[in-house]
Amino acid sequence: MNDKMENKGEELKGKAKEALGDATGNEQWQGEGKAEQAKGAVKQAAEKAKDAIKGLKD
Repeated sequence: MNDKMENKGEELKGKAKEALGDATGNEQWQGEGKAEQAKGAVKQAAEKAKDAIKGLKD
């Protein structure tokens, strides 16, 4: 459960950084924010896959 929360936190942090980049016109922050969101989303998908596999074993 902790990993899921960390992954969601990373995704939210990315959204905030992207929004700040949009507001200030800072392209670096926009890009970093998008990258963090994608990284968090990929990690969440991996956690969901692990949960699905675990469910099949049970």
